[in-house]
Amino acid sequence: MGAFAAALLALLLAAMAAPPAEAAVGVNWGTLSSHRVPPPVVVDLLRANRIGKVKLFDADPAVLRALAGSGLQVMVGVTNAELAAVAGSPAAADAWVAQNVSRYVGRGGVDIRYIAVGNEPFLTSYQGQFQSYVIPAMTNIQQSLVKANLASYVKLVVPCNADAYQSASLPSQGVFRTELTQIMTQLAAFLSSSGAPFVVNIYPFLSLYQSSDFPQDYAFFEGSTHPVVDGPNTYYNAFDGNFDTLVAALGKIGYGQLPIAIGEVGWPTEGAPSANLTAARAFNQGLMNRVMNNKGTPLRPGVPPADVYLFSLFDEEQKSILPGNFERHWGIFSFDGQAKYPLNLGLGNPVLKNAREVPYLPSRWCIANPAQNLDNVANHLKLACSMADCTTLDYGGSCYGIGEKANVSYAFNSYYQQQKQDAKSCDFDGNGMITYLDPSMGECRFLVGIDDSKSSAVSSCGCGCGRCGGGGDEECKQHEPGHKGKNSVPPHVSFLFSPLLMLQNAELSGDLYANMAVICGVYIL
Repeated sequence: MGAFAAALLALLLAAMAAPPAEAAVGVNWGTLSSHRVPPPVVVDLLRANRIGKVKLFDADPAVLRALAGSGLQVMVGVTNAELAAVAGSPAAADAWVAQNVSRYVGRGGVDIRYIAVGNEPFLTSYQGQFQSYVIPAMTNIQQSLVKANLASYVKLVVPCNADAYQSASLPSQGVFRTELTQIMTQLAAFLSSSGAPFVVNIYPFLSLYQSSDFPQDYAFFEGSTHPVVDGPNTYYNAFDGNFDTLVAALGKIGYGQLPIAIGEVGWPTEGAPSANLTAARAFNQGLMNRVMNNKGTPLRPGVPPADVYLFSLFDEEQKSILPGNFERHWGIFSFDGQAKYPLNLGLGNPVLKNAREVPYLPSRWCIANPAQNLDNVANHLKLACSMADCTTLDYGGSCYGIGEKANVSYAFNSYYQQQKQDAKSCDFDGNGMITYLDPSMGECRFLVGIDDSKSSAVSSCGCGCGRCGGGGDEECKQHEPGHKGKNSVPPHVSFLFSPLLMLQNAELSGDLYANMAVICGVYIL
C-alpha cells in the first residue's frame, strides 16, 4: 500500500472512530430590566458556571466591553427595528458592522461568532412586517463582513420562531408555512453556503400553556403516556417532535442535512399554573441530560443540536406580559444573579453558582403604613404596578395569596426599588413607610434593587443583606433573617429606624447602637 493510500485510510478510520458531535450549551442574556446586574459581574457569573456561549439580542456597548477578553463566544443581534435600514443601504450595513463588530473583535477583544439578523422576524403576529428585509439585510451585512475581513469567522443566522413551520399531525409531515417557502429556501441556501446553522426557538411550555388538551408529560423528558407514533419513529416528548418537524420541513426544500441550533428553549418559574420551580427544573435538567447524552432525535439519531441556548439567564421584569405573566420569569437566575434551583449544565459544576459582588441598594423596603387606613390606595396600586412588576401577586405567582395589606406593601416596594429608593417614591399620600426589616414571607421575596450607578462595586454586606438567594458563605448568612451573627439587626431596631426615616428622610449609617441612641433621643425630646 502506498504512503498516500495508507495516510488516507488512517484519516478515514479516525473519522469513523471519532466521537459523535456534542452540543454546546449557552444562554440568552436579555437586559429588559430596571435592576440590571453590572455586565462585568454577569461575565464573572457566566465564567464561574463555565458557560462558554452567550446570545445577545442587540449589541449593547457596555455588555460587549465587559465580554472583551472573557473567552466567551458571542452572538450579537441586529434588532428587528434595524432591519429596514440595513437592508436598504450597504453603507448602513458597513456602519453597523464597524460599530458593533469590528471595533470589538481582535486580540484581547470580543469573540463574536454570530450575528443574528433580526429576532423571530417571520413570527405570524408580525404579519409579514419584517419578512422582505431579512435576505437583503443578510446580503448587505455579509458584504460588510467581507470588506472587514471577518466573513470567514463571523457567521450570519436568523433566529426563527417554531411557527415558521407546521405539520398536520406528525413530525415527518413538517413543512414551512406556504408564504415562507421561498424565503426559507433562500435562507437555507445562504446558511448552507456559509457553514452556519438554522436557528430555531422551541418552547414546549407554550404548547402546554396554550392548549388544555396538550398532554402535560409530553412537554417533559421523562417519557409520556401519550407518545406520537410516526411510522417507524416514536416521539416521547414535544421537543424531539418539534425539532424533527423542522428537519422534515428543511428536507422538503432540499436542505435536510442543514445543522440546527436551538436559539431559545426554557421554562418559566411563575406566572402560569404550569410555571413553577419544580417544573422549570425538571424541564431544563431533562433537556441538559439529553444534550449531554448526545442522543439526538429519531430523524437525526446521535446528532444533537449544534448549540443550545437556554432562555433565559435572568428574569426580566420589563418584558411585555401580553403573552402572559410568565414572560417576566424565564430566568435560571433571579434578576440579581441568584440561582433559582439546582441545575447541572453538564459543564463541570453540579449546581449553578450565584453571582458575587452584586451592588445592591441599601437594605430597606417600602411597605404599607400600618397606622393608615388603606381603603383609598387603589390609584396608588395602579400607579405602582403600571410602572413596576407586580406579576408575582397574581395567580401562579410566588406571592399569590399573601393578603391584602401585604399585596399593597409588595406593590409599593416594587415601585420604590424601581425608583432606586427615592424617599418620595414611598410616600403614596402617607400610605407608605420605609422599613429596615425585611418584609419577605415564605417564598414571596420583597426585592432590594441594584445600584446601577456602580459598575462593579459591592454592597456593604456583599449579598444584598438578607436576600442571598441560597448563597452559602458565612458573610451572607450573617444578614439572613433570624441569623444571630455579629452584624444582624434585631426587629426592634428596624422598628426604631423606620419612623425616623419617614419623618426626616434620614439615612443612618455608622455605629448601630449610636444610631439607636440618636433615634431614642429624638423621641425623648
